Parts: sequence; structure tokens; C-alpha cells
Amino acid sequence: MDTIALILSIIGSLNWGLVGLFRFDLVAWLLGGQTSLLSRIVYTLVGLAGIWCVSLLFRRNALAEREEY
Repeated sequence: MDTIALILSIIGSLNWGLVGLFRFDLVAWLLGGQTSLLSRIVYTLVGLAGIWCVSLLFRRNALAEREEY
């Protein structure tokens, strides 16, 4: 699950980079526009993956603390 979340987060960050630099939304272009069902599903999955990745920060810190003892 962590790997999938990281891949989706990377896809999302690359897409936002394209939007910021070139005003080009790759997801919308590939999937039929920002309001298409497929695009909305991808945007939702990327958002959920970002939330999941927040948990990686806390698990990494907890693991590091356990290794110190």
C-alpha cells in the first residue's frame, strides 16, 4: 500500500509541476478533461495517496525512535 501511495503521489506532483510551469494538466489531457469521471477518480486517488503518505512520516519517526533504544 505504501508503494502505491508513493507512486500516486509522484504522479500527482509531476502533474502539478506541469500545471504550474506550463498550464498543462496531463491527467485531464489523457482522461478527457478535468470534469470527466476518470480524471476525477485519478484526482481522488492521488489525494487519498497524499493523505496516506502523511502516515509514512509518523511511522518513520516511530521506527527511528525504536531503533535508538
